[in-house]
Amino acid sequence: MQASVFFRTFARFMGRIMAIDYGRKRVGLAVTDPLRITANGLDTVPADRVLSYIADYTKKETVDMFVVGLPRQMNYTESESMQYIKPFLDKLRKQFPDKEVVMVDERFTSVLAHRAMLDAGLKKKDRQDKALVDKISATIILQSYLEMNP
Repeated sequence: MQASVFFRTFARFMGRIMAIDYGRKRVGLAVTDPLRITANGLDTVPADRVLSYIADYTKKETVDMFVVGLPRQMNYTESESMQYIKPFLDKLRKQFPDKEVVMVDERFTSVLAHRAMLDAGLKKKDRQDKALVDKISATIILQSYLEMNP
């Protein structure tokens, strides 16, 4: 069997992982490829529409798991944004009871996202695009998860 046929066949049995960088206004989303090798930015959506966006996406693509950014203080205690994330997590788990939900420390993701934008040579105006920062942050959260769980 050719390698490409094998991988396409194998990929049908493996769902993507979706990362969620939840914010009160905007939510950054990223997904893996079907083989879970790479993390790719997907989109940034308004917080009030994120669950319907995810539902639509999961109708088209198989998603096995959600990785959600866990906001922490420098001393590892939860940040005050958890008061907004916990209700979202409850709704996510209720709407997708068959999907695993994992929390990943998201400290420094915004800083790393800005750094990645600088390294990519984006202009100042593009670096100020908060939606782009959220999508890149979700990608960093997902990449971090992939590196911790090879």
